[in-house]
Amino acid sequence: MRCISTHILDLVHGKPARDVLVRLEKKHKTGDWRLLNSARTDQDGRCPQLLQETEDVSSAEYRLIFDTGGYYALQKVDALYPRVEVTFQARDGESHFHIPLLLSPNGYTTYRGS
Repeated sequence: MRCISTHILDLVHGKPARDVLVRLEKKHKTGDWRLLNSARTDQDGRCPQLLQETEDVSSAEYRLIFDTGGYYALQKVDALYPRVEVTFQARDGESHFHIPLLLSPNGYTTYRGS
């Protein structure tokens, strides 16, 4: 299955971060980034499939851009990072990427999930 997905856990509240705008972009050989899709996290803090049906995972750089500033602004919380960008490399033969984000107002962690 070809898939690029994510979820966000708000570490301060110990719950999923709902309604966060997430953008998926792909870097082209020219160096330009192209928007592939955008979505908002659901009630479980997930975007279960950011890759559109017409798109394949190819050997390239991809990035997820999380609008963390918008999320914290709704909570009236001053956050250090208005946006979190996670860039990752897809290699030939790889087709599934789950990139979780553990988030707090003053820091974040990410990893390759399963």
